[in-house]
Amino acid sequence: MPRLLIAGCGYLGQAVADLFLATKWEVEGWAMSQRSAEELKFRPARAVDISSLDQVRAAAGDFDAVVHAASTRGGGPDSYRRVYLNGIRNLLKCFGSSKILFTSSTSVYAQAGGEWVTEGSVAEPQTETGKILREAEDIALAKNSTVIRLGGIYGPGRSALLKKFLGGEAVVDPANDRFVNEIHRDDAAAAVQLLVTREESGIYNVVDNEPMLLSECYRWLAAKLNRPLPPVGRSISGRKRGDSNKRVSNAKLRARGWMPRFPNFASGMEKSVLPSFGREFA
Repeated sequence: MPRLLIAGCGYLGQAVADLFLATKWEVEGWAMSQRSAEELKFRPARAVDISSLDQVRAAAGDFDAVVHAASTRGGGPDSYRRVYLNGIRNLLKCFGSSKILFTSSTSVYAQAGGEWVTEGSVAEPQTETGKILREAEDIALAKNSTVIRLGGIYGPGRSALLKKFLGGEAVVDPANDRFVNEIHRDDAAAAVQLLVTREESGIYNVVDNEPMLLSECYRWLAAKLNRPLPPVGRSISGRKRGDSNKRVSNAKLRARGWMPRFPNFASGMEKSVLPSFGREFA
Protein backbone atom coordinates (compact mmCIF):
# COMPACT_ATOMS: atom_id res chain seq x y z
CA MET A 1 0.00 0.00 0.00
CA PRO A 2 1.55 3.36 -1.02
CA ARG A 3 2.05 5.91 1.74
CA LEU A 4 1.51 9.68 1.70
CA LEU A 5 2.54 12.26 4.28
CA ILE A 6 0.69 15.59 4.36
CA ALA A 7 2.93 18.00 6.26
CA GLY A 8 0.76 20.88 7.38
CA CYS A 9 -2.60 19.17 7.10
CA GLY A 10 -5.34 21.79 7.33
CA TYR A 11 -8.22 22.91 5.13
CA LEU A 12 -6.64 21.74 1.87
CA GLY A 13 -4.72 18.86 3.39
CA GLN A 14 -7.83 17.17 4.76
CA ALA A 15 -9.42 17.24 1.29
CA VAL A 16 -6.23 15.77 -0.20
CA ALA A 17 -6.25 13.03 2.44
CA ASP A 18 -9.86 12.13 1.62
CA LEU A 19 -8.98 11.60 -2.05
CA PHE A 20 -5.95 9.41 -1.36
CA LEU A 21 -7.68 7.36 1.31
CA ALA A 22 -10.46 6.62 -1.19
CA THR A 23 -7.85 5.13 -3.55
CA LYS A 24 -6.36 2.87 -0.87
CA TRP A 25 -3.32 4.94 0.02
CA GLU A 26 -2.16 5.06 3.62
CA VAL A 27 -2.10 8.70 4.71
CA GLU A 28 -0.43 10.35 7.68
CA GLY A 29 -1.15 13.96 8.61
CA TRP A 30 1.02 16.43 10.49
CA ALA A 31 -0.39 19.55 12.08
CA MET A 32 1.26 22.39 13.97
CA SER A 33 -0.48 21.70 17.30
CA GLN A 34 -1.81 18.66 19.10
CA ARG A 35 -5.29 20.17 19.03
CA SER A 36 -5.15 20.59 15.24
CA ALA A 37 -3.88 17.04 14.85
CA GLU A 38 -6.76 15.69 16.93
CA GLU A 39 -9.25 17.57 14.72
CA LEU A 40 -8.14 15.70 11.60
CA LYS A 41 -10.67 13.11 10.43
CA PHE A 42 -8.17 10.33 9.86
CA ARG A 43 -5.32 8.58 11.62
CA PRO A 44 -2.41 8.52 12.06
CA ALA A 45 -2.17 12.25 12.76
CA ARG A 46 0.40 13.95 14.93
CA ALA A 47 1.69 17.34 15.98
CA VAL A 48 4.93 18.15 14.17
CA ASP A 49 6.44 21.60 13.64
CA ILE A 50 8.02 21.26 10.20
CA SER A 51 10.20 24.31 10.84
CA SER A 52 12.08 22.20 13.43
CA LEU A 53 14.53 19.75 11.88
CA ASP A 54 14.68 17.77 15.12
CA GLN A 55 10.90 17.29 15.16
CA VAL A 56 10.80 16.30 11.50
CA ARG A 57 13.61 13.78 11.97
CA ALA A 58 11.95 12.29 15.03
CA ALA A 59 8.66 11.78 13.19
CA ALA A 60 10.07 10.74 9.82
CA GLY A 61 9.17 7.42 8.23
CA ASP A 62 8.99 5.77 4.82
CA PHE A 63 6.63 7.58 2.44
CA ASP A 64 6.20 7.34 -1.30
CA ALA A 65 5.19 11.00 -1.43
CA VAL A 66 5.24 14.05 0.84
CA VAL A 67 3.02 17.11 0.38
CA HIS A 68 4.09 20.37 2.00
CA ALA A 69 0.68 21.96 2.53
CA ALA A 70 1.43 24.09 5.59
CA SER A 71 0.12 27.64 5.83
CA THR A 72 1.13 30.70 7.82
CA ARG A 73 -2.55 31.67 8.24
CA GLY A 74 -1.85 35.24 7.27
CA GLY A 75 1.51 35.53 9.01
CA GLY A 76 4.31 37.89 8.03
CA PRO A 77 7.85 37.35 6.74
CA ASP A 78 9.12 35.60 9.87
CA SER A 79 6.29 33.08 9.67
CA TYR A 80 6.94 32.58 5.95
CA ARG A 81 10.60 31.82 6.62
CA ARG A 82 9.74 29.26 9.29
CA VAL A 83 6.89 27.52 7.48
CA TYR A 84 8.03 27.68 3.86
CA LEU A 85 11.81 28.04 3.81
CA ASN A 86 12.68 25.98 6.88
CA GLY A 87 9.79 23.64 6.25
CA ILE A 88 10.75 22.64 2.72
CA ARG A 89 14.44 22.39 3.63
CA ASN A 90 13.67 20.03 6.49
CA LEU A 91 11.34 17.86 4.45
CA LEU A 92 13.90 17.57 1.66
CA LYS A 93 16.60 16.59 4.15
CA CYS A 94 14.50 13.91 5.79
CA PHE A 95 12.56 12.57 2.78
CA GLY A 96 15.09 12.80 -0.02
CA SER A 97 13.90 9.60 -1.69
CA SER A 98 10.19 10.55 -1.64
CA LYS A 99 8.32 12.51 -4.29
CA ILE A 100 7.78 15.95 -2.77
CA LEU A 101 5.13 18.50 -3.71
CA PHE A 102 5.38 22.07 -2.41
CA THR A 103 2.31 24.34 -2.28
CA SER A 104 3.13 27.91 -3.26
CA SER A 105 0.96 30.80 -4.46
CA THR A 106 0.12 32.76 -7.60
CA SER A 107 1.21 35.81 -5.59
CA VAL A 108 4.71 35.19 -6.95
CA TYR A 109 3.51 36.73 -10.23
CA ALA A 110 3.78 40.50 -9.92
CA GLN A 111 2.34 41.40 -13.36
CA ALA A 112 -0.01 44.36 -13.05
CA GLY A 113 -1.54 44.94 -16.49
CA GLY A 114 -4.25 42.29 -16.47
CA GLU A 115 -2.22 40.10 -18.82
CA TRP A 116 -2.29 36.30 -18.94
CA VAL A 117 0.60 34.57 -17.17
CA THR A 118 1.79 30.98 -17.46
CA GLU A 119 4.36 28.91 -15.61
CA GLY A 120 6.93 30.28 -18.05
CA SER A 121 6.16 33.92 -17.25
CA VAL A 122 8.47 36.02 -15.12
CA ALA A 123 7.78 35.48 -11.41
CA GLU A 124 9.47 38.31 -9.55
CA PRO A 125 7.27 39.21 -6.56
CA GLN A 126 7.58 42.66 -5.02
CA THR A 127 6.49 41.74 -1.50
CA GLU A 128 8.89 40.26 1.04
CA THR A 129 6.61 37.28 1.63
CA GLY A 130 6.42 36.65 -2.12
CA LYS A 131 10.20 36.69 -2.38
CA ILE A 132 10.43 34.14 0.42
CA LEU A 133 8.00 31.89 -1.42
CA ARG A 134 10.09 32.13 -4.58
CA GLU A 135 13.20 31.18 -2.64
CA ALA A 136 11.39 28.17 -1.19
CA GLU A 137 10.18 27.22 -4.67
CA ASP A 138 13.74 27.29 -6.01
CA ILE A 139 14.92 25.05 -3.18
CA ALA A 140 12.20 22.54 -3.99
CA LEU A 141 12.77 22.67 -7.75
CA ALA A 142 16.51 22.17 -7.32
CA LYS A 143 15.67 18.77 -5.80
CA ASN A 144 13.35 17.80 -8.66
CA SER A 145 10.21 18.44 -6.61
CA THR A 146 6.82 19.60 -7.89
CA VAL A 147 5.67 23.15 -7.13
CA ILE A 148 2.05 24.21 -7.41
CA ARG A 149 1.07 27.87 -7.43
CA LEU A 150 -2.37 28.09 -5.90
CA GLY A 151 -4.91 30.80 -6.48
CA GLY A 152 -7.08 31.99 -3.62
CA ILE A 153 -8.62 28.89 -2.06
CA TYR A 154 -12.31 28.88 -1.22
CA GLY A 155 -14.86 26.18 -0.55
CA PRO A 156 -17.29 24.92 2.06
CA GLY A 157 -17.04 27.20 5.09
CA ARG A 158 -14.39 29.46 3.57
CA SER A 159 -14.26 32.39 1.17
CA ALA A 160 -12.25 35.54 1.77
CA LEU A 161 -14.27 37.46 -0.83
CA LEU A 162 -17.61 36.42 0.65
CA LYS A 163 -16.38 37.26 4.14
CA LYS A 164 -15.38 40.77 3.05
CA PHE A 165 -18.65 41.26 1.19
CA LEU A 166 -20.85 40.19 4.10
CA GLY A 167 -18.66 41.94 6.66
CA GLY A 168 -18.93 45.34 4.99
CA GLU A 169 -15.23 45.47 4.10
CA ALA A 170 -15.69 45.19 0.33
CA VAL A 171 -15.15 48.26 -1.86
CA VAL A 172 -15.62 48.59 -5.61
CA ASP A 173 -12.67 50.63 -6.84
CA PRO A 174 -13.16 51.36 -10.58
CA ALA A 175 -9.75 53.00 -10.87
CA ASN A 176 -7.96 49.97 -9.46
CA ASP A 177 -10.13 47.01 -10.41
CA ARG A 178 -8.19 43.78 -10.74
CA PHE A 179 -8.55 40.17 -11.75
CA VAL A 180 -8.81 37.58 -9.00
CA ASN A 181 -7.60 34.04 -9.58
CA GLU A 182 -9.51 31.59 -7.40
CA ILE A 183 -9.58 27.83 -6.95
CA HIS A 184 -12.12 25.66 -5.17
CA ARG A 185 -10.57 23.54 -2.44
CA ASP A 186 -11.80 20.27 -3.97
CA ASP A 187 -10.33 21.14 -7.38
CA ALA A 188 -7.03 22.04 -5.72
CA ALA A 189 -7.03 18.70 -3.91
CA ALA A 190 -7.67 16.86 -7.19
CA ALA A 191 -4.71 18.68 -8.74
CA VAL A 192 -2.47 17.60 -5.87
CA GLN A 193 -3.59 14.00 -6.27
CA LEU A 194 -2.89 14.04 -9.99
CA LEU A 195 0.55 15.59 -9.67
CA VAL A 196 1.65 13.37 -6.79
CA THR A 197 0.88 10.29 -8.87
CA ARG A 198 2.69 11.51 -12.00
CA GLU A 199 6.39 10.95 -12.50
CA GLU A 200 7.22 14.39 -13.85
CA SER A 201 7.94 17.42 -11.67
CA GLY A 202 8.05 21.18 -12.32
CA ILE A 203 5.74 24.15 -11.75
CA TYR A 204 1.96 24.09 -12.19
CA ASN A 205 -0.59 26.86 -11.77
CA VAL A 206 -3.66 25.64 -9.89
CA VAL A 207 -6.50 28.07 -10.62
CA ASP A 208 -9.93 27.79 -12.20
CA ASN A 209 -10.65 28.45 -15.87
CA GLU A 210 -12.03 31.98 -15.69
CA PRO A 211 -10.35 34.78 -13.74
CA MET A 212 -12.93 37.40 -12.76
CA LEU A 213 -12.63 41.08 -12.05
CA LEU A 214 -13.07 41.78 -8.36
CA SER A 215 -15.96 44.12 -9.13
CA GLU A 216 -17.69 41.32 -11.05
CA CYS A 217 -17.33 38.97 -8.09
CA TYR A 218 -18.97 41.52 -5.80
CA ARG A 219 -21.74 42.26 -8.31
CA TRP A 220 -22.47 38.55 -8.63
CA LEU A 221 -22.61 38.13 -4.84
CA ALA A 222 -24.88 41.16 -4.50
CA ALA A 223 -27.33 39.81 -7.08
CA LYS A 224 -27.22 36.25 -5.75
CA LEU A 225 -27.72 37.26 -2.12
CA ASN A 226 -30.13 40.12 -2.90
CA ARG A 227 -27.93 42.61 -1.07
CA PRO A 228 -26.66 46.08 -1.99
CA LEU A 229 -23.48 46.47 -3.97
CA PRO A 230 -20.43 47.44 -1.94
CA PRO A 231 -19.71 51.18 -1.91
CA VAL A 232 -17.68 52.70 -4.72
CA GLY A 233 -14.45 54.22 -3.53
CA ARG A 234 -10.76 53.76 -3.14
CA SER A 235 -9.64 50.58 -1.46
CA ILE A 236 -7.14 51.34 1.31
CA SER A 237 -6.70 47.85 2.72
CA GLY A 238 -3.38 46.18 2.03
CA ARG A 239 -3.46 42.85 0.23
CA LYS A 240 -1.40 39.85 1.27
CA ARG A 241 -0.93 38.88 -2.39
CA GLY A 242 0.45 42.31 -3.33
CA ASP A 243 -0.80 44.89 -5.82
CA SER A 244 -0.70 42.67 -8.90
CA ASN A 245 -3.36 42.37 -11.57
CA LYS A 246 -3.03 39.34 -13.81
CA ARG A 247 -4.95 36.41 -15.26
CA VAL A 248 -3.31 33.12 -14.38
CA SER A 249 -3.53 30.31 -16.94
CA ASN A 250 -4.16 26.69 -15.94
CA ALA A 251 -3.57 25.35 -19.47
CA LYS A 252 -0.50 23.32 -18.49
CA LEU A 253 -2.36 21.48 -15.75
CA ARG A 254 -5.41 20.86 -17.94
CA ALA A 255 -3.11 19.36 -20.58
CA ARG A 256 -2.14 16.77 -17.95
CA GLY A 257 -5.75 15.63 -17.66
CA TRP A 258 -7.04 17.83 -14.81
CA MET A 259 -10.36 19.58 -15.23
CA PRO A 260 -11.98 21.64 -12.47
CA ARG A 261 -15.46 20.70 -11.31
CA PHE A 262 -16.01 24.41 -10.62
CA PRO A 263 -14.71 26.30 -13.67
CA ASN A 264 -15.24 29.74 -12.16
CA PHE A 265 -15.94 31.54 -8.88
CA ALA A 266 -19.66 31.84 -9.55
CA SER A 267 -20.20 28.11 -10.10
CA GLY A 268 -18.19 27.14 -7.03
CA MET A 269 -19.99 29.61 -4.80
CA GLU A 270 -23.45 28.70 -6.05
CA LYS A 271 -23.06 24.93 -5.96
CA SER A 272 -20.73 24.42 -3.01
CA VAL A 273 -20.41 27.40 -0.69
CA LEU A 274 -23.59 29.46 -0.49
CA PRO A 275 -25.99 26.58 0.27
CA SER A 276 -24.48 26.29 3.77
CA PHE A 277 -21.97 29.06 4.34
CA GLY A 278 -24.28 31.90 3.31
CA ARG A 279 -26.89 31.03 5.91
CA GLU A 280 -24.41 31.62 8.72
CA PHE A 281 -24.38 35.30 7.81
CA ALA A 282 -28.09 35.77 7.10
